[in-house]
Amino acid sequence: QVEVRTKDEIGELATSFNQMSHDLADASRQRKQMTADIAHDLRTPLTVLRGYTEGLKKGSLPGSEKLFTIMHEEVILLQHLVEDLRTLSLADAGELTLNKRAIDPKALLERTGLAYIMQAEEKGLQLRVEAPANLPAIFVDGERMTQVLNNLVSNALRYTNSGEILLSGTAVSDEIELRITDSGVGIAADELPHIFNRFYRADQSRHRTVDSTSGLGLAIAKAIVEAHEGKITAVSTPGEGTTFIITLPRYVRNNES
Repeated sequence: QVEVRTKDEIGELATSFNQMSHDLADASRQRKQMTADIAHDLRTPLTVLRGYTEGLKKGSLPGSEKLFTIMHEEVILLQHLVEDLRTLSLADAGELTLNKRAIDPKALLERTGLAYIMQAEEKGLQLRVEAPANLPAIFVDGERMTQVLNNLVSNALRYTNSGEILLSGTAVSDEIELRITDSGVGIAADELPHIFNRFYRADQSRHRTVDSTSGLGLAIAKAIVEAHEGKITAVSTPGEGTTFIITLPRYVRNNES
């Protein structure tokens, strides 16, 4: 940091330099934290697998269907983490492959709703889709955007114990807004700006989630949406629920040329 002594061009240059220095320091801190988080999330399943395989090798642990199921789940966790890291790496390098085509956003929401309707009913939740039939198309990679919506709906199911989850779509000017709204526990105001950070956890603990997710879902969602020249934001009220808002450009026919 340098001292800013004037308000002229030199002062503006000094202020810009200080901002750059601050951003570089913050990026370095986040990179170190991410490395530590990756090491932790890799170490946990590997430790579990090593313990079981050593027990099997020594004969102190008899093989069983339950044991092999646990080991299989740990391997799946590792695969998910590696794939998530690969997706983020490709996004960072601007090499995330997108097979774009014109897609009806309502159909995209309905597809996601059908995928999770049974899970919602098992929890006693209502899952609804609301979007006008004439909603303009969006030019996106359907599989990638489904991945984003699946992540948001699964998050909503995880943190909602009563009420409903609403998937909605609206046209706003030359953009399309897709919203995932739940009536769950909500997110505290001081945590909301950080939820798209990689490996961020509200309590800053490093405990694994109950469903063996990698902790990178929202970061990946953000990377995919931004690769489509869109943006994703969230608004929340603790105790009342959360809404994730995906904003994408509406389809223009010459996009395909």
